[in-house]
Amino acid sequence: MQKAIKKYWPVFLLPTLVAFAIGFIWPFLWGLFLSLCKFTTISKIEFVGFANYTKIWADATFTHAFLFTALFTVVSTVTINVLGFAVALLLTRGVKGTNIFRTIFFMPNLIGGIVLGYIWQILLNGLLTKWGLPLLALDEKYGFWGLLILMSWQQIGYMMIIYIAGLQNVSPDLIEAAQIDGATSRQVLFKIKVPMVMPSITICTFLTLTNSFKLFDQNLSLTGGEPAKQSQMLALNIYDTFYGRSGAQWKGIGQAKAVVFCLLVVVIAMIQLRLTRSKEVQA
Repeated sequence: MQKAIKKYWPVFLLPTLVAFAIGFIWPFLWGLFLSLCKFTTISKIEFVGFANYTKIWADATFTHAFLFTALFTVVSTVTINVLGFAVALLLTRGVKGTNIFRTIFFMPNLIGGIVLGYIWQILLNGLLTKWGLPLLALDEKYGFWGLLILMSWQQIGYMMIIYIAGLQNVSPDLIEAAQIDGATSRQVLFKIKVPMVMPSITICTFLTLTNSFKLFDQNLSLTGGEPAKQSQMLALNIYDTFYGRSGAQWKGIGQAKAVVFCLLVVVIAMIQLRLTRSKEVQA
């Protein structure tokens, strides 16, 4: 069987490579070229070089969206991972009804982002109205915290599952030996459990970091970027630039923003992976 696989591996690999090239490589290269052009349709293209890239940083909405997204990403990544890990710790201590709680926490992740956005828009706006506070679309601050609540509610259960898998792989004998030596619960947590679940922390941090940075559908449905595009995140800003502004120049600028956005996500994700993997315990 292994000899057959080694002999015919190109046959199995070729369809995947072709699909990857058609579905990702070619569109990416074509998008990279379009970011250097001014166009209305792909049949009416004027090459302008790096002019689009110089214009995106002069767009105040893009720089504001970048800062808004960066702040949201930091806060949401910390919040989701801390709460997800805390819930995982509670549900690995033999609490009665653990499976039911796991299901309840995980269920929000099964609902689409657009649907969740509209549901939480109704809930949060109703609460803000009841308390006499500005609606989500009327105050950037409330839009930020509304997005954080929505993102946390959706993602905590998913991260919890990954952390539970990591915690269950920590040897009970190792914990018992530490307790016999006089280790406190705090020491067991930070000296044994956290280092042993670093692979899970790496995965969860990567997922929350990238998901937060490229958040789009929840942003669109919850705040729509209001007020005055102050709660726009980068993905929504790119969408608004490409489809919401008239003029051939905006298509190219929107495409240039998309390329910069892609590079930012890749660079940030690679830095995070390098930092967290360096702290993983080697088996």
